Amino acid sequence: MERAALSPCRVPLPLLLLLGAFSLLAARAGADLSMENCCTDGHRMATQQKDCSLPYTSESKECRMVQEQCCHSQLEELHCATGINQANEQDSCDALSGTSPEAMFVKRCCHCCLLGRAAQAQGQSCEYSLMAGYQCGLVFRACCVKSQESSDLVPGDVEDVQEPAKIPEGEEEQEDPYLNDRCRGGGPCKQQCRDSGDEVVCSCFVGYQLLPDGVSCEDVNECITGTHSCRLGETCINTVGSFRCQRDSSCGTGYELTDNNDCKDIDECESGIHNCLPDFICQNTLGSFRCRPKLQCKNGFIQDALGNCIDINECLSISAPCPAGQTCINTEGSYTCQKNVPNCGRGYHLNEEGTRCVDVDECAPPLEPCGSGHHCVNTPGSFHCDCKSGYYFEGISRTCVDINECRRYPGRLCGHKCENTPGSYHCSCTAGFRLAADGRSCEDVNECLSNPCSQECANVYGSYQCYCRRGYQLSDVDGVTCEDIDECALPTGGHICSYRCINIPGSFQCSCPSTGYRLAPNGRNCQDIDECVTGIHNCSVNETCFNIQGGFRCLSFTCPANYRRSTDTLRQEKTDTVRCVKACLPNDVTCVLDPVHTISHTVISLPTFREFTRPEEIVFLRAITPAYPANQADIIFDITEGNLRESFDIIKRYMDGMTVGVVRQVRPIVGPFHAVLKLEMNYVIGGVVSHRNVVNVHIFVSEYWF
Repeated sequence: MERAALSPCRVPLPLLLLLGAFSLLAARAGADLSMENCCTDGHRMATQQKDCSLPYTSESKECRMVQEQCCHSQLEELHCATGINQANEQDSCDALSGTSPEAMFVKRCCHCCLLGRAAQAQGQSCEYSLMAGYQCGLVFRACCVKSQESSDLVPGDVEDVQEPAKIPEGEEEQEDPYLNDRCRGGGPCKQQCRDSGDEVVCSCFVGYQLLPDGVSCEDVNECITGTHSCRLGETCINTVGSFRCQRDSSCGTGYELTDNNDCKDIDECESGIHNCLPDFICQNTLGSFRCRPKLQCKNGFIQDALGNCIDINECLSISAPCPAGQTCINTEGSYTCQKNVPNCGRGYHLNEEGTRCVDVDECAPPLEPCGSGHHCVNTPGSFHCDCKSGYYFEGISRTCVDINECRRYPGRLCGHKCENTPGSYHCSCTAGFRLAADGRSCEDVNECLSNPCSQECANVYGSYQCYCRRGYQLSDVDGVTCEDIDECALPTGGHICSYRCINIPGSFQCSCPSTGYRLAPNGRNCQDIDECVTGIHNCSVNETCFNIQGGFRCLSFTCPANYRRSTDTLRQEKTDTVRCVKACLPNDVTCVLDPVHTISHTVISLPTFREFTRPEEIVFLRAITPAYPANQADIIFDITEGNLRESFDIIKRYMDGMTVGVVRQVRPIVGPFHAVLKLEMNYVIGGVVSHRNVVNVHIFVSEYWF
């Protein structure tokens, strides 16, 4: 089989254009650079190395670009030639596999060649019109043309084909003339293209016509040009490249449309689409069918749609079957005639002889057609009623019917509720009201007159409201009884009294501990009793009474040697003080040089704080020295002993021109307990303590804070 190989020296048109552009660049760069040689190097690399990713050695950037493009182009043609050979030799592309770009390109050219061979085998044109690409169009036409040339050989030429003629050297790889056809891939034409050698001629498919540009095609509207074949009663509908005929009206029920656009009757009996019962015979009609019963009925009967025999009413179906003065009576399968009897209307009846109609007295006793208590008046053929007040005559039942005044006059007869009664009505009131003297209006009832509440009652319109005195609350059960409020059990009950709350009916009382406290004037807080002032203590003459929260202490303080008790003991708020002043003997140098000038004992009573949120100032040590004296002593305050758990600190402050040491409680204290806090107030001059006052603070912490 002859191979349809592509010439490796042939350069595709896009690449020729590229080479032309590069030639212009080369002309500008210098005459030594030959783009044809660069392209030849690219072809050689693709043919020998089968790889275009190798580095290019040319120093010119333009030459390297041409080498790369020519290499890729030659490599694609080699791959495409492999696919064409596969299609020509094996008539199949199944052996080709792989997902690499090269394998996909080989398989694509193989498929395009098979399509060209198939087109030639089916007698189709070799002009490629599918929109599958330019390269595929070239392969399609080349394989189609070569297959056509092979089929045109006569039987005597087989030997010549089997023995290929000698091809002169230099002409072995001549270029296929069909591959240079200007109609490759459809050429410039939109549909069909033919290259006559001198010119390219474009044509269109059936149903299209060539536009004035000689290249494009447009659809021919056969319905407008009159070239369609639609009949009378059909409408022409244009389609792309053709037309179709459509009936103006449908065939209707019982008919079907044929391929010739005609209507044909449907034989329901033959096709079995009828609904006749087994006792019926199907008879086809145009557009429908009939069901004829197999069973025949006797005279006087007629068959229904289900085949049943039903009686014929001759009295209705036959005009005047009986003579005048007689009445027709239907019988099964026939009829009879019966002599007429006078028919009396409503309100009349036959006389005893049965010859005429006489009036019926509807009001005759014991009849009471109008109802008991109403007057009945007889009239010819009827009667009427004279109804009592509160009733009306109802024409349908012809009796006296009660008038429902409550429904006829809603909201206008009674103030609250209206109840209908026979011949009248009755007014009533809702709860909390009573009927007024006029029998229609309602007035409020003062329920508080009957004392419905356990304490206080307030009348309201239509009802009443119970309320309670202070200290009581209304019961949720009956809404009438007042129950005592246990103020001590309320969420805020713990803050009503400072010590203990005692509930009493309607109120509460506060109490204090049995000793050491008394109830304050506000009735809630407890005040400490100063036993030392009131004289109810039991301290001896040699002891000093010190009041504390909730009690007192009898303390005996003696001054040490060289000190005497001061007579100007100060008594400050919540503080009792005993002061010892230095009193040296004559010529006692040691006593004179001792910096301690005073030793004082101070008693202070502190409460146990319930909520300790910030430091509390408890002791103030005041110095007579000015706040910022020039060239005078510096005053230093210090806590030397008794500061348990670091519960206290001391800071220096200047107040009213004086230096004050303020002792603060910085931590909460759990009581009760007794502690001694030893403080020092030092006067320092030149770094030496010249004067010192020692203060022993006896702190009694009580259990309660009121």
